[in-house]
Amino acid sequence: QVQLVESGGGSVQTGGSLRLSCAASGYTYTRNCMGWFRQAPGKEREGVAIIYRGGGNPYYADSVKGRFTVSQDNAKNTLDLQMNSLKPEDTAMYYCAARRSSSSCWLGGSAFDYWGQGTQVTVSS
Repeated sequence: QVQLVESGGGSVQTGGSLRLSCAASGYTYTRNCMGWFRQAPGKEREGVAIIYRGGGNPYYADSVKGRFTVSQDNAKNTLDLQMNSLKPEDTAMYYCAARRSSSSCWLGGSAFDYWGQGTQVTVSS
């Protein structure tokens, strides 16, 4: 059974930083895609960043490029999201996601099969 557990959310002021972490258990795929998504109240879920466990360049939403960095530690089965220069519009619940298929993935939620419970990020001005 795959479980994804996020941690690291919190409240920061504009310009601050946070690091989110996702601990994956039962997820043994070595080439598949994992990612971070977010959803603000009243808005649709948005893909933030995706990365292939087998390597390669990650992909980012335009809204976070240059500010967010996704990384992984396959030995520890963790996925991190370093968020810098945070803005109020980054306020959302952030979710870790993982894909069951090894085929190509994209920044859409439909590409992912497993989801964590989320961690709240609040950025105040």
